[in-house]
Order: sequence, then structure tokens, then C-alpha cells
Amino acid sequence: MTTLATLTRPQKAAAILVAMGKPSASRLLKFFKQDELKALIEGARLLRTIPQADLERIVAEFEAEFTEGAGLLDSADKMDTILNESLSPEEMNALMGGAPLAIKDNLPPVWPQVERLEAAQIGAFLANEHPQTAAMILSNLAPTYAARVVLSLEKPVRSEIIKRMMELASVPEAATKLVEDQIRSRVLTESAQKDTSVGQTRVASVLNELDKSQLEEVMSDLREVGMADLDAIRARLFSFEDVPAMSQKARVALFDGLSSELITLALRGTALPLAEAVLSSIGARTRRMIESELGQGSEGVQPADILRARKTVASTALRMANEGLLELPSTQNAA
Repeated sequence: MTTLATLTRPQKAAAILVAMGKPSASRLLKFFKQDELKALIEGARLLRTIPQADLERIVAEFEAEFTEGAGLLDSADKMDTILNESLSPEEMNALMGGAPLAIKDNLPPVWPQVERLEAAQIGAFLANEHPQTAAMILSNLAPTYAARVVLSLEKPVRSEIIKRMMELASVPEAATKLVEDQIRSRVLTESAQKDTSVGQTRVASVLNELDKSQLEEVMSDLREVGMADLDAIRARLFSFEDVPAMSQKARVALFDGLSSELITLALRGTALPLAEAVLSSIGARTRRMIESELGQGSEGVQPADILRARKTVASTALRMANEGLLELPSTQNAA
């Protein structure tokens, strides 16, 4: 809540204009100079709730008339409305140096950014919010991601939020913007300051292109130079040879969407345990077809094509893990 002692003079002027209402404020704005208008806009940006008693003292200080009310809420939005309705587009453009007034409206959508965070992190955030707010947030997220967030919540909290999602009506635009602003400041900004996952993923994407021996050599070198977050990087690594370490459920999810031709090519020249881990994850009819193909030998098949097929399987597993469709062995071990 904004207090009288912390208000600057431009903020006090903005408070008066908002309290006066659009008709009166619009007439007064014509008398402000450009630099004064800029100061008003900046003052209004930081203006939030003003207690009624403080508002009365501000009015007395400026000796101006104002419209009575219970204080001011979201004065920045009201100031935007007054300015946009009082000044022409050309005047607004000149005032803002070519930039639109509602800078926050040009921010990228908040929900896709939220969905790039760990579901458990959003679950922890929602657990401390009012269930109605949590329901509104979940309703704006993609169903697959929202489902993972729901599963991360404690059962009583989960049930209450789902109940409110069922009953949720249309949310006013102002309320949606308020929630989005809170998410930007309390979730996304904090995550950007703490999160190193982007760099870890970038490093892992490079290391995933190496074969097993090369990968272990590089990881050993990184460990010797004391590189941080090696465990987090390793958790993002996956190769075709890691398939046997996957759970049966994860293997079925992975190979269910891959063609028999690709699986056959990837299995050529593999050891029996690896081949069995793959074959046991597919249907009996497809397994018989692949085994028949493998039984005919690998004559004429290029090693580079086999390697490419294995990398395709590995990259598919990584993509599905990022989308929450399966768990990699490193994730299961960490849990």
C-alpha cells in the first residue's frame, strides 16, 4: 500500500487527476507541458492503493477538488485511460518518444513462459495462493502442463482448486492482468534470477551429440576443472544405450510413436540386453517383423545410418521428457 510519506509530487498530482475522474482530468491535461506529462506517467506507474485519509491530505495540499471514493486502486491503469482518451495518437506518440503508453501490454504473453518452468515450482507457488486465484491460473495453462502442476499439489489443496476450476466463470480483464503482473514479478523474475537450467540444457544438447566414450571423456574433464551443476547437466543427458535403464512404462511410451523401420535400423549391431529392452516394449506383431529383419543381417547398411537412427531415438526421448510424457533414468534415480 502506498503511503503519503513515500509519494513524490508527480505521484500526488497523478492521484489528484485520477480521483477527479476523466472529464475534469482531461481538461486539465491540456495545460501540462510534455515533460510534466512524462513525470505524471512515471509517477502513476508506481501508484497503487492510497488510504482515504492520505488522499484527503493530498487534496488539501494541492487545494483542488476531487471525486470522493474509498481510495485509489490501480492508478496506473486509470491514468493510462485518462491519457489515452484525452490526447490524440500523435500526441501520445510524441509524448512517449514513439513508444506506446501501455508498455506492459507489449510484454510477451505470460502463460507460455510459465509453462517452461518446472511444474512443481508452479505447484509450490499455487499452494500459497488463494484457491480461486490458483484455479484461474491453472485454467490459463495448457492442459498437459496444468495436469502435472495439479499432481504436484497436496490432495486437499488439489481438490479445492479443481472444485473452483469447475465453478470458474469469466474472469474480468483487469483481474487477469493483475494476476499476470503478479506472476511476472513473483515467479518469472525470481526464476530468471535463480534458474540456470537454460545454460544446462544448452550444454546438454551439445554433449548429447557425442558418443558414449567421448561423452564420458568430456564429463571427466569438466569434473576436473570444477564445473558446477554437473549432476544437473547429466540429468539432461540421454543416449540410445541408456534405454535399458528406463522404466518399462517410459520405454513403451517412447517406442510406441516410432516407426518399425527406425527401430530396426537403431537395433542393428546392438548387444542382446539392449535389443531385448527395446523389443520387450513394442507389440508382438511388430517385434516379429523387426526380429525377422534383423535376422537377415546388416549387409549394405551404413554405420552412419545406424548412428543417425539411434540419435533420433535419443532426441525423441529427450523431447518427450521435456514435455512431461516420460521420465528419463536420471530423473527417476534423482527421485
